[in-house]
Parts: sequence; structure tokens; C-alpha cells
Amino acid sequence: MKAISYSRYGGPEVLAFGEVRDPKVGPDSVLVKVRAAAVNPVDWKAREGYLEPLFEAAFPVVPGWDVSGVVVRAGVAVSEFDVGDEVIGYVREDFLSRGTFAEYVAAPLRTLARKPRNLSFEEAAGLPLAGLTAYQVLIKRLRVRRGETILVHAAAGGVGSLAVQLGVHLGARVIGTASESNHDFVRSLGGEPVTYGDGLGDRVRGLAPEGVNAVFDTVGGDALKVSANLLAPEGRLVSIADGDVVTYGGRYYFVRPDPEDLQHLSELAEQGVVSVHVSETFPLERAADAHRLNQEGRTRGKIVVTVDWEAESA
Repeated sequence: MKAISYSRYGGPEVLAFGEVRDPKVGPDSVLVKVRAAAVNPVDWKAREGYLEPLFEAAFPVVPGWDVSGVVVRAGVAVSEFDVGDEVIGYVREDFLSRGTFAEYVAAPLRTLARKPRNLSFEEAAGLPLAGLTAYQVLIKRLRVRRGETILVHAAAGGVGSLAVQLGVHLGARVIGTASESNHDFVRSLGGEPVTYGDGLGDRVRGLAPEGVNAVFDTVGGDALKVSANLLAPEGRLVSIADGDVVTYGGRYYFVRPDPEDLQHLSELAEQGVVSVHVSETFPLERAADAHRLNQEGRTRGKIVVTVDWEAESA
């Protein structure tokens, strides 16, 4: 099959488009014909070797953990999905090798849910990793409750935009950091935007003089330090970007595959509670350009790679 792969760590230039081995379908996996795969910051961090201490790499590595597509074959022990079912997945294994930037991916059942019927394949591809991150942090770690005030960093980004929507759904008041050009977008999601950078603490205090009940940090660094000083008594702090969060009494979190959480997200999308904004799409062979754009860190919503549906079957 055709796929994007890299045989060594490095910049976007190490990504190559060409033939790789067809995936094998285990007894509790399904073969998914990929329609779209979203780009996430973890993809280029893995490509550059930053995850080497955490994940063994079996080169050549096909990048990508997010996927939307159609089941074309089911493992011998699979009863949950049938051929023709449309699915989404956060297809992460405990090593780097068999990703979603390909015509096909063999996806374990623990990584999949049914695709929201009201989302395009491109939109649906942007839901799993970012959506699960937002869902698991807000509900399972921060335990956000109705009436609380929460601060979400990078509120216009892939994770942040979904966190804003979920926070509003939970009944919280959501303040979100964003560039001024994205303020209207954050407002459209139900959040109250504030500009990040120097003076952020004062701007948030202006909106929440007694502090915020919870902070969802997605950027780390100075934002994390400022966030710790904005917490109300008994406030909670979680970061997905900076392990130093523990020095401020917070917790670090790395998203986990969970089919029940993912199915709930799919249902919330069908109910109109959450939506996915796709800022730009690239064909599979231009995945390197998608990586470059994502690495700039100024994306509104998601960047998505699409796969030609007419490509030859595996």
C-alpha cells in the first residue's frame, strides 16, 4: 500500500511517500480504509525523536494516530464492527511503526468508535486525539463542575477548541487564551477570549478576580507559571505540555485510547455539542507540508491529510 513513512528521525524532509508493507489484521483488530488522518503536534515531535525515551521506534515508521475511514476487513474475533462501517480511531500502540498516514491501517478494537454521522471524514479525523485529550482532562482529571470558571490555554487550537466546547457543555464558564485574530472564533465556541503573552495574569484576573477553579494547560513554559498563580483556593491544574506542572502542585496527562470515551465523543458530535474546525487539508503525498504547517503552532482547529478513496485496495 501507499503511505508516508520515515526511516530516521529528522525534520519534515525525512517523510517519504511510497510503498510500505500491507498491515496484518489481528484477531481483535479491523482493517480500516483510511479516508482522512489528522495532524497533531505529537506527530512531528515523534518524527524529530523527542518521544524516543518513551516509545520504541521500528523503522520505517508510518506517522499518525488519528483516523477516520471505513472497515474493509474484520479480525476473526471481531463482532463489534462489520465491513462497511464508518469509524474513527485514536490508533496508538506502545511503539512507533504502524500509523494512520497510509491507505490502510490495522486498528485494534480498543482504539475505535463509530464515526459521527453528521461530520465529514475530514472533520471526524480531527476528533479522536484532540477530543479524547479534552474529554479525559476535563472530566477525569480536572473534574470540572457546573458553575466553575476554567482557563483553557490555546483555546483556538485542536485540543483547546474542543476543551472550550466541552467545558461549556459541562456548565462551566470558560476563559480561553488566543491571539486577537482568533478571539471571535473562541467566542463562537462559547468561550471568553483573552490575549496571551505579557500581562496575561492581569487580564484573567480582570475577568475572574477571585481566580479560576481549574486550568487546562496545553502550551507549558511561562503560561504554566502564570496559571499556577491564577488558581483559586483548592484550584486544579493539569498540563499536557509540560512535566514541570508537578512543581506547581498540578498533574501531567497523556491521552489514552478508550473506546467508551471515544464513542461518547462521537455521540456528543452528533448532538451538536462539539464540532471540529478543519483549517486546511493536504493530500497524503503532501503530508510533509501538513507537518510543517502544524509545527508553526498557529493553527486554528485541525490540519488534516486526506487519502484518495479510489486508491487500489490492499
